[in-house]
Amino acid sequence: MKLGIVGLPNVGKSTLFNAITQAGAESANYPFCTIEPNVGIVDVPDERIDKLAEMYNPKKVTRAYIEFVDIAGLVKGASKGEGLGNKFLASIRECDAIVHVVRCFENDNITHVDGSVDPVRDIETINLELIFSDLEMIERKIDRTKKALKGDKSLAGELALYERVKEALENGRLAKSLDYTEEELDLMKDVFLITMKPVIYAANVSEDAFTKGIENNELVNRVREYAKDENSEVMPVSAAIEEEIAQLEPEERGMFLEELNMTESGLDRLIKASYSLLGLISYLTAGEPEVRAWTIKRGTKAPQAAGKIHSDFERGFIRAEVVHYDDLMACGSMAAAKEKGLVRSEGKEYVMKDGDIVLFRFNV
Repeated sequence: MKLGIVGLPNVGKSTLFNAITQAGAESANYPFCTIEPNVGIVDVPDERIDKLAEMYNPKKVTRAYIEFVDIAGLVKGASKGEGLGNKFLASIRECDAIVHVVRCFENDNITHVDGSVDPVRDIETINLELIFSDLEMIERKIDRTKKALKGDKSLAGELALYERVKEALENGRLAKSLDYTEEELDLMKDVFLITMKPVIYAANVSEDAFTKGIENNELVNRVREYAKDENSEVMPVSAAIEEEIAQLEPEERGMFLEELNMTESGLDRLIKASYSLLGLISYLTAGEPEVRAWTIKRGTKAPQAAGKIHSDFERGFIRAEVVHYDDLMACGSMAAAKEKGLVRSEGKEYVMKDGDIVLFRFNV
């Protein structure tokens, strides 16, 4: 999974990226200090992996991971090449979802490109540039479809879909705001529109505001109201606090979070929100050679899940031997789980569940 971290210059985007990846991307108080996309790989925290590692003492432990891409700050006119707009737009098209960092704090020492703090205005600035960019993409698709239509009249429905999307974009609406059939969604995947991507708004507040509680924070609530209309998620975060957490040793982090009355870091919350947003779950494989988490889409059937490990597993799939993590932990061992009949043999139609521990049987 690849998440693109975006936002106007000086909203705390690179500070947040540094904190969650500890990758050391340059963070400075001026626009465009992030010129090339910085990439950081982050393990998905999963205590189930830790428990299984204790049980099996494997030679190798492999967690699921997320790739975060910190993309250069965007300004008005980016869709026409202003600032580093073209690089920004090309990078973001490759991401699965967008983490849009929005400034929800006042600080006279940190300049704002528009001279004042207004999170909704900032969101609309970026969304408008994304809409302009998507308009170019859909117009190209319409032109190509019209040419193809001369030799294939069955493309009329496809053309009507693209023209409906174009009309929405021209009216300032995001492409994802329309209702689509499953077939239309499949067609839209080939157009690569940025405004079809799911979004999490990371409402960046000051350390002081975060520790006092953000339930009644006026700026955050304005972002929540805006996000409600487009079915996007909002996650309040303090990039400054996350930066402090990232610099602590693992054993110190728990104490620091406790002092702030936090049960988990912003990174953990962001990862959970991203999994939920993209409809992802993890299944597990466990044994002495390796304990590993595998990320799949919710609703994936056993053969396709097996194909994540190796294409031969999917091609020659026979069955999946499945026990749920909770059942294994309750029994204390795989042998005990088998004795209680909790290890099941599942076929090709089995839909995988989060926390399934699986051994795939196959033959090629």
